[in-house]
Amino acid sequence: MSSEPTALIFSAGDADFEIAVLERSKHTPVLVDFWAEWCGPCQTLGPVLDRLATEYGGRFALAKVDIDRSPKLAAAFSVRSIPMVIGFRHGKAIASFLGAQPESAIRQFLDRLLPSPAEELVAQASQLSAGGDTAAAEDRLHEALAADPRCDAALLALAELAQRGARHDEALEFLDRVAPGTPQRPLADRLAAAIRVRTAVGGDENDLRERLNRDPDDHGARFALAQELAAGTHYGEALGHYLEIVKRDRTFDDDAGRKAMLEIFELLGGEHELTEQYRSELAKVLFR
Repeated sequence: MSSEPTALIFSAGDADFEIAVLERSKHTPVLVDFWAEWCGPCQTLGPVLDRLATEYGGRFALAKVDIDRSPKLAAAFSVRSIPMVIGFRHGKAIASFLGAQPESAIRQFLDRLLPSPAEELVAQASQLSAGGDTAAAEDRLHEALAADPRCDAALLALAELAQRGARHDEALEFLDRVAPGTPQRPLADRLAAAIRVRTAVGGDENDLRERLNRDPDDHGARFALAQELAAGTHYGEALGHYLEIVKRDRTFDDDAGRKAMLEIFELLGGEHELTEQYRSELAKVLFR
């Protein structure tokens, strides 16, 4: 068995577990076999895991941890009975099983641990995009959606590529398909808000400011100016104008001022100082 962490099957211990297992699992799932020389069931399970690691051809790595040589790891993962197998993905323990399980059960365990075909295509697309081949990346992402129409990671990635190519309507369509309650949904909401804010139609800033100077109740000019400012990332001033519209005429353009403020809050995030400031100011106006 190799002791090199880059090998498919390798030994790991207290000293190198973080790099050999946790860091590696951020890119490739890692199965950790906690075992000992004196453990009979370990001698039964070990060869099965070795064979599966080879058969799966790099879809996961197999780390062997001798609990007698790595007592700190055994304690950290509450290993009280062996063999114990823990699957790691993205630097975290995802699932585990105890005892010398039959091969069919181990395969089912791997099915739950390993990326789906759609997820693997998304990972390939990410590498292609990072290398500058966005066309091939989009092809992989569409293949991922063909394999799993509900693959939110593919939808989000396609939206990001479409937005990068200024295909904003297409990007919003992909984002609208991301399922609620998933880890990708907040990211989708943030990107959608950014697209809507930054592509909003404004106008000539100087002309709009002159119109407002002549008539502070020209809500159309104020709203267009706020849109122009928001598109230029001048969010504080834009929020001030949107809030002024809400103060002066809540009904303007179907409550457009309040809705625009909510878009910027979504874009900036709930903890941003501008969000906190203007959310409080908006609440005072709405509930006075």
